[in-house]
Amino acid sequence: QVQLVESGGGLVQAGGSLRLSCVISGSIYSINAMGWYRQAPGKQRELVARITRAGSLTYADSVKDRFTISRDNAKNTVYLQMHSLKPEDTAIYYCNADIGWINQNYWGQGTQVTVSS
Repeated sequence: QVQLVESGGGLVQAGGSLRLSCVISGSIYSINAMGWYRQAPGKQRELVARITRAGSLTYADSVKDRFTISRDNAKNTVYLQMHSLKPEDTAIYYCNADIGWINQNYWGQGTQVTVSS
């Protein structure tokens, strides 16, 4: 059984920083792409950032130059460093991973990020 557990969310003032972590545990053969998505109230879930096993990066235009995704393969962990946070970054942030030779997709339970103005 595979579990993704996020941490690091919270309340921060505009301009502040937060670092999200997501640890993947369970029966893992290999972790391929890992990513962060977010969903604000009344909006669809959207991709924030994604990193492949080879290190290829994808960012949403709205977070480029402010957020950085990274991964530690030895720890089965993906991070999202967020700087210069804005109120519009307020959302539930979800960890996502493609695992195994069939690239089965998994989600974490989400962590709330709230940015006050």
